[in-house]
Amino acid sequence: MRTSNPVLKDDVFASAASFAPGQVMTVQGVVNKSLILLALLTGAAVWLWSTSMPQILPGMGMDAVAAQVSGSMARIMPFMMVGGILGLVLALVTIFKKEWAGFTTPAYAVCEGLVLGGLSAIFELKFPGIVMQAVALTFGTLFCLLMAYKTGIIRVTEKFRLGVFVATAAIGLVYLVSFVLGFFHIAVPFMVGSSLVSIGFSLFVVGIAALNLVLDFDFIEQGAQSGAPKYMEWFGAFGLMVTLVWLYMEILQLLAKLRGRD
Repeated sequence: MRTSNPVLKDDVFASAASFAPGQVMTVQGVVNKSLILLALLTGAAVWLWSTSMPQILPGMGMDAVAAQVSGSMARIMPFMMVGGILGLVLALVTIFKKEWAGFTTPAYAVCEGLVLGGLSAIFELKFPGIVMQAVALTFGTLFCLLMAYKTGIIRVTEKFRLGVFVATAAIGLVYLVSFVLGFFHIAVPFMVGSSLVSIGFSLFVVGIAALNLVLDFDFIEQGAQSGAPKYMEWFGAFGLMVTLVWLYMEILQLLAKLRGRD
């Protein structure tokens, strides 16, 4: 059983099943815990948003507006940096210590909320209204793919898993190369700007991120059927949250590129 989500690896539930004393994992349990993580993430994001967005009043001069925006950026960045670093650490701990997921994943959700709250505020300052569009598209995509999976419109076969896995790995490699080149001030042309090629690349990445949700649904369902221990519900919710965060960020970037062509 393959999934391209680096969190939900092939042997996660199989190895966990040997630790299954007492209660076992259920799909409903994963759903409930996913909602808890989503609430924590949203709460942290809304808090940073509400405390950091500039107060721009009618009649303000350009200098005053610029000062407000600059102050907002100064408040946002420390929270984003701390959230990003702690989120990465907590993600790694969760991956290697799955039995701690009930403690580490809520903290991870809060950290990611700070990152997404700050990132959303930055995009919103440049493109008003873009955040609500990205949120709506993210949850719309989640709902549509869940329905397509549950009704059998999309069937998870080995070829499907392999195709999404290879595409996700290729995207990860491209991002890694782009990150390394960034240290030398070299930009990958099709990843920046608002050209049709750049928009096409972002659209492709959004599509692959969305298909990863289907693999996550299937993987969690298979884990529940295998009788994994109860704490794996938190781990399954964590894996789903990782994909949702990725999808939202990619949709936000795609919308920004489209707005940049206006």
